[in-house]
Formats: sequence, C-alpha cells, structure tokens
Amino acid sequence: MAAAPLLAIHDYRLVFDGFEGTAHVLDGIDLELGAAETLGVVGETGCGKSVLAKSVLRLLPSPPARVVAGSIRFEGVDILAANDRAMRAIRGPRVAMIFQDPATFLNPVFTIGQQLLDVIAAHEREKPKAERRARAAMRAHAVSLLQQVRLPDAEALMGRYPHQLSGGMRQRVLIAMALSGAPALLIADEPTTALDVTIQAQVLRLIADLVRDLGLAVMMISHDLGVVASTCRRVVVMYSGTIVEDAPIARIFAQARHPYTKGLLAAIPTLAGSAAKLSGIAGSIPNLIAPPPGCRFHPRCPLAVERCRAEKPALRDFGGGHRVACHRAEES
Repeated sequence: MAAAPLLAIHDYRLVFDGFEGTAHVLDGIDLELGAAETLGVVGETGCGKSVLAKSVLRLLPSPPARVVAGSIRFEGVDILAANDRAMRAIRGPRVAMIFQDPATFLNPVFTIGQQLLDVIAAHEREKPKAERRARAAMRAHAVSLLQQVRLPDAEALMGRYPHQLSGGMRQRVLIAMALSGAPALLIADEPTTALDVTIQAQVLRLIADLVRDLGLAVMMISHDLGVVASTCRRVVVMYSGTIVEDAPIARIFAQARHPYTKGLLAAIPTLAGSAAKLSGIAGSIPNLIAPPPGCRFHPRCPLAVERCRAEKPALRDFGGGHRVACHRAEES
C-alpha cells in the first residue's frame, strides 16, 4: 500500500475580494507532496506560487482572501478546518517557511540571538511543561542551529544585529529559525532572489544538504527553472492560478508537453546558445478578476484552437508521474 502523502491539496480554489471585483487567484489546484520529497513550483510573477505556499500555513488574511472550495491536508490534518491551537502546532514545528527578503523578516533593533531565542521559546511553549528546555539549553540549541547552517563564529554572531550581516548570512539565519522546530516540510519562497549569484549557489547547496541530512520535504518556489533544477526532483509549473504541468525535473527539460512550459524553457539562456535574441512568450498574464474562459493560457498560446477557448483542460496523466493540463498535449 502506498504511503499517505505528507501534504495533499485537492481542487483548492481561492479568491480575493476587492473594490474592483473578485479575483480568482487559485483555480482548482491538485497537488501531493510525499515525505522527504523535493518539489519545485515555478511560473511567472503573479501566477499564484506564493499564495499557494501561504495557503498551506493559512497565512493569508481573510478578508480579502476567501476559500471557495477544496481541501488542504497536512499529515492528515485538515488545515482549512483547524483551530488556532492546532495551527500553532503545525506552523514552525511541522511546517516552516523561508521568505525571499531576509532584511524584511529580521527586526533591526534586536540581536540575531534574541530573535532566534524568541522563535525557539515559542516552540517550547507548545510542549508540555515537563519537556521544556531551560534558557541555557535553548541558547545552546540556537548556537548549534547557526553552526548547522554554516555560519562562522556562531557564538559571536548571537550578539550581532541584522545590519552587521551580509544578505547571505541573514538568509542563513532565517533558515536556522525555520529549522528550530525540526519541521517535516520546509517551504522556501524564492530564498535566493535578493542574493548575488555566488551566494545563491551556496544557499541552494545548503538547502540540498539539509534535505539529505535531515530528511526534510521541501517546496521550493521560484520563477527560475535553473534554481529548481539544482534543488528539486519534481517540478510543478503554474500559470494564472492553475497547474499546467507536473513532472520529474529531468522529464520537464527533456519532454515538456505544455506550450507554456516550453516557452519558459526557450527563454533560458545557455552557454551553448547563439547570440540571437532570446525567445519570449507573447502577451501578458490575464486579469484574474475576469480570467479568460477555457484554458487561461489560450490568449498567448500558439497552438490554441476553439476547444481551448471554451473548455478548461484537466490535468491528465501521461505516465511516469507526468501530468499535463492541455487539450493538445499529445501533439505537443
């Protein structure tokens, strides 16, 4: 019997209510993630990647966010129906999140040690009183976490302020905070966007090593297929609030079937490529207050036919863990 997925999202539909109307932000998301699995979620800015990630932790304010249909289950727990106490037991201890701009999520007036100890203390408060660590043990744990993410002179770093650290060091501090509760799932929301190329590679290597050493499941959100290829074994491609393709990473690069995925791949520069202008995808993402009928990609798709304009394609299985939402996937 196959093991139950760590995270299961079924027919999840989310809207944002605003003065201009209702934006259909996520439309029928179906996704599963197994224990210790590494999954990449890619797509253009505005396709719903970060909204999906925040939905797993129920971090979206309501209003304006409103769940219309579907379910999200983590380790069998119904996230959408869980009360505040149940969510506190999940956020941090079981599911942790790394955000893309570490300077925004570290308080400039408190030391790194104070902020890391506050996170650890919050986890300890959720434990039975007899199992809670003393202050000295929490501090030792904080230092060990900084060492685990390969920050030099961790003891001295506890007394420094965020502005005294480089961008890469601040991102490692956020990773240490995320690991402080020993989560089963780590959600990384574009963790390398604000970093230069060399530091990006170091952070991605660190995350890959943590996955190997700790057995974490990872959801890596990025607009960069190269970042996902270096970290994840499987990738989900999102467009305008829908999943258009889901496959092992090697299969995406070798046998992509959806025209949008092919467009993303064609836009990646290569060392072996010519000096000619890179390919692009014509048009722009649709207005989610009035999304196009049928396939949301059809106004930009070179293969679109009348059926694409009238009927939303379902995610179909093409074998080998490869799913595609396209009426013309066989031809593609």
